[in-house]
Amino acid sequence: MICQKFCVAFLHWEFIYLITAFNLEYPVTPWRFKLSCMPPNTTYDFLLPTGISKNTSNVNEHYEAVVEAKFNSSSTYFSNLSSKTTFHCCLWSEEDKNCSVHADDVEGKAFVATVNSLVFQQIGANWNIQCWTKEDLELFICYMESLFKNPFKAYNLKVHLLYVLPEVLEESLPVPQKGSFLTVQCNCSVRDSCECHVPVPTAKLNHTLLMYFKITSGGVIFQSPMMSVQPINVVKPDPPLGLHMEITDTGNLKISWSSPTLVPFQLQYQVKYSENSSTNMRKADEIVSATSLLVDSVLPGSSYEVQVRGRRLDGPGLWSDWSAPLIFTTQDVIYFPPKILTSVGSNVSFHCIYKNENKIVSSKKIIWWMNLAEKIPQSQYHVMGDHVSKVTFRSLKATKPRGKFTYDAIYCCNEHECHHRYAELYVIDVNINISCETDGYLTQMTCRWSTNAIQSLVGSTLQLRYHRSSLYCSDVPSIHPISESKDCHLQRDGFYECVFQPIFLLSGYTMWIRINHSLGSLDSPPTCVVPDSVVKPLPPSSVKVEITVKIGLLKISWEKPVFPENNLKFQIRYGLSGKEVQWKMYEVHDAKSNSASVLVPDLCAVYAVQVRCKRLDGLGYWSNWSNPAYTVVTDIKVPTRGPEVWRIINEDTTKKERNVTLLWKPLMKNDSLCSVRKYVVKHHTSRNGTWSEDVGNHTQFTFLWTEQAHSVTVLAVNSIGASFVNFNLTFSWPMSKVNTVQSLSAYPLNSSCVFLSWKLSPSDYSLMYFITEWKILNEDSETKWLRIPSSVKKYYIHDHFIPIEKYQFSLYPVFMEGVGKPKIINSFTPDDIEKRQNDAGLYVIVPIIISSSILLLGTLLISHQRMKKMFWEDVPNPKNCSWAQGLNFQKRMDIL
Repeated sequence: MICQKFCVAFLHWEFIYLITAFNLEYPVTPWRFKLSCMPPNTTYDFLLPTGISKNTSNVNEHYEAVVEAKFNSSSTYFSNLSSKTTFHCCLWSEEDKNCSVHADDVEGKAFVATVNSLVFQQIGANWNIQCWTKEDLELFICYMESLFKNPFKAYNLKVHLLYVLPEVLEESLPVPQKGSFLTVQCNCSVRDSCECHVPVPTAKLNHTLLMYFKITSGGVIFQSPMMSVQPINVVKPDPPLGLHMEITDTGNLKISWSSPTLVPFQLQYQVKYSENSSTNMRKADEIVSATSLLVDSVLPGSSYEVQVRGRRLDGPGLWSDWSAPLIFTTQDVIYFPPKILTSVGSNVSFHCIYKNENKIVSSKKIIWWMNLAEKIPQSQYHVMGDHVSKVTFRSLKATKPRGKFTYDAIYCCNEHECHHRYAELYVIDVNINISCETDGYLTQMTCRWSTNAIQSLVGSTLQLRYHRSSLYCSDVPSIHPISESKDCHLQRDGFYECVFQPIFLLSGYTMWIRINHSLGSLDSPPTCVVPDSVVKPLPPSSVKVEITVKIGLLKISWEKPVFPENNLKFQIRYGLSGKEVQWKMYEVHDAKSNSASVLVPDLCAVYAVQVRCKRLDGLGYWSNWSNPAYTVVTDIKVPTRGPEVWRIINEDTTKKERNVTLLWKPLMKNDSLCSVRKYVVKHHTSRNGTWSEDVGNHTQFTFLWTEQAHSVTVLAVNSIGASFVNFNLTFSWPMSKVNTVQSLSAYPLNSSCVFLSWKLSPSDYSLMYFITEWKILNEDSETKWLRIPSSVKKYYIHDHFIPIEKYQFSLYPVFMEGVGKPKIINSFTPDDIEKRQNDAGLYVIVPIIISSSILLLGTLLISHQRMKKMFWEDVPNPKNCSWAQGLNFQKRMDIL
């Protein structure tokens, strides 16, 4: 121990003189290499006893023994400390067995070291070195590890990396001076290993990095030869990610993984795996360029262990570390694929390998079931090998959900039992209708689609995808391999809405809905849309409407929208304004027209009118309806006629005068067209001639009748003028005695209708019409009247009649010469009253008789059943009596 401490203290005093030629560079390889400093006339093999391999782990133990022997030897070793020993330091690797410098070429090619250390004089110094660029291409790392355990591990080991990275990229550069090197201190662990980090700018990855190591241990200093490397050539990727194994649709084991995310170039991968099953054991090591590997001949109940690492494919580089091992065990029943997602109308197949009690069942003995309730016909089975059975489903229908289950369970069974594992079949109807429309400004196209018609699958997402062709659509739309997705947003009405902006009016947009799920993806049938063909124009503007004066038509005018520039057809809807407008339609196919006239029945009503447009060739959509426009009620013509006139005559016998009160009913709008400002009574007598009186808006007027004959006419006047067609009424003393109505009968049909009939006698006067009056007798009630055409001999009066009241009916013949003598009756026709009373009694009695008969029949049927049950319930069955054994109850004589 005393000697050991003394030797260590002495080694702190020791130092090594290094002579280096900087015009020689050792290229750093993308694998491990060694830095060795050996005494003269020795080799690496000289240090290894016979039977010990070059493996570092094997050599370490021997090296420790050698070092311990040196420290425990006698002090005679230190008597030679003053002698000088020249060391030869070189870099070499297993791929390059030759040392990078030679002992006999000291000038500029070798390191010459003089050291007064007994241990180094006989053993030398050796390190393993590996340098690489990290995957993110931002850091260059060198890892340095002592080949043997350091005899001076209790003392500080310091390693510095000196480097220079030129600014320019050239094939040959002059070796820089020592002062231009940058120094980084390496991080050394307690296990005699060090790691050095050199930051490398991305722009200099292809530049040549010059570097060398400076190593200090226990006062002994070593310096490596000059090394050069391009960081891009020694990139070490991270281990592959997401290692995964699964059974494919074809029954193979698929080993898949993901490439490290930061690698800027393509990688090759080394896959090592082992298989362990009851019938087979194998190991394999394969190199592939894809991120997956298929292993065939997979059997149930097998176990697989897999690891993967990666390296640059098309250039130098380092292998990454191995990924963590992954173990995968196959089930006793293998379905491939285990789950299928497909659309309605398609054909799919399942394969199965069945293992039962460590024995694989023959494919000929496999039976298929659906939901364990329906045996699948054998015509759908196919034998694919000794152990693989296949079942095929054709023209599939949509899966009907069964509670929480949205799939059909497909079972692979042997002849006697079914395993609890099953395959899952999802069949979805993907017929989704996509409708698009281009706005009236031709700046954007909005597409809408709904999923209400399809079954929703948990975990699925819906995406609209499209492909835009340069011009128009193909005859048969198809899903293009190159497509883009479009963001769609769910609206309150349950539809998804997507907006394309900007748009190319003449391009063909082929669209479809893609259902993405972990089981796969399904596409709806594609549809192709040309934005120019689905334009929804802006509605016509400046819509105006009026009822034309004197002509009496509904006239509508509008202005055509600016876009689109195509010829347009227009559609007009109009109706009487109110809460619920009953619209009528009218179309205008003249693209140049901006107005239209429509015949309407009521010229004095308020009409609401709206207009919309669409391309004349039928493409696209109707625009929205324009804002409604309304007509204003005004007088458009003079009234079509004057009011119907009648009179009430009050005679004063003392003064021999008659006061005549004219009565008329206000004109309706259809007759007044469209209002009446006033009424004018026009008189004509033989003595006083003709004169007029303005009575305003009153509907009655009284005057004194003094002459033999007096004719009056009532005119209706509006803002246009007075009516041309009017009713004349002549009052004549002689004509009031002309009796032409022989008889008058009134028959009450019901409480709201009375039937009148009459007979006339021949007359030489010109009959114009009849006036009938009716009122309730014995009351000061209002007298009602109406005009009846002269050609009519019977008439129905519609009014509210009280059956218990007595009515008076009068019929006046009106001639051109004056009003004739009336026929008056004070009650309904007696025969009709009795007949109708008898008929009414019959109508009441017959239904009562029929109802009573039905009720009596039902009562008899119910009573019969109850009587039968009452009398025969306690009578025993005679066949069960001893005295009745052997008797034939079908013959009455036997009983007698």
